[in-house]
Amino acid sequence: MDVAARARDFVRVAGPDAADYLQRMVSNDVEALTDGEACPALLLTARARVIAPLVVLRRADEDFLLLTEAGLGETVRGHLARMRLRAQCEIEPEVHGSVLVFGGGDGFATDWPGAREALDGGLEPTLSEEELELRRIENGVPRWAHEIDDRILPAEAGLDETHVSFSKGCYPGQEPVARLHFRGHPNRGLRVLELDDVPEQDASLLHHGREVGRVTSAARRDDGTVVALAYVRTEVPGDAPLAVAARAG
Repeated sequence: MDVAARARDFVRVAGPDAADYLQRMVSNDVEALTDGEACPALLLTARARVIAPLVVLRRADEDFLLLTEAGLGETVRGHLARMRLRAQCEIEPEVHGSVLVFGGGDGFATDWPGAREALDGGLEPTLSEEELELRRIENGVPRWAHEIDDRILPAEAGLDETHVSFSKGCYPGQEPVARLHFRGHPNRGLRVLELDDVPEQDASLLHHGREVGRVTSAARRDDGTVVALAYVRTEVPGDAPLAVAARAG
């Protein structure tokens, strides 16, 4: 079993209307959760741009804990508080410790496929931050401020497969998310690449001299090879050779 520390912010949403309010605000079906269950979700703008990625943990019938990326807690709390109107629920920050657990049964479902997340359990990390980042890139797991920001649509990062319910009721951003899912396809997608060296974040990728994407994350393995995540236009074949554009100057 491997354990890695995870930097998190936490927001509690609790009260008689907590389940109904979150169901109307986030992209996944939180009302379907039973006590102790969790699911990944997104807080979106009306145009389906990502405000914050979440994991929603149902602790009790009227008590939910939202796990988001470090630094986004106040963004999530403030947005939900502004939109609450007459919903009877408290929205406030909490403090916890969080770890990702690989190969063990501890914790609850999270936004990292193949892992579980555990809070305040006293599990000691066995993976360093650098080892976790390399594992994340190799497994194509998008990260806030790298692969996830207000420039991307959920489907481009593959988040429509993990963070979105297409059978629940309305929420902000539902219409463009559903339209792209049922009637179209994203123009670009997230790919795992091998590169000659570690480029700058957002370095352009070229195919036959034409810009077709950008690198979002990269890390060097122990053997010296470099693995990266990048957004690449969908019409570019998966085995096409790509070049990193030279930096100006």
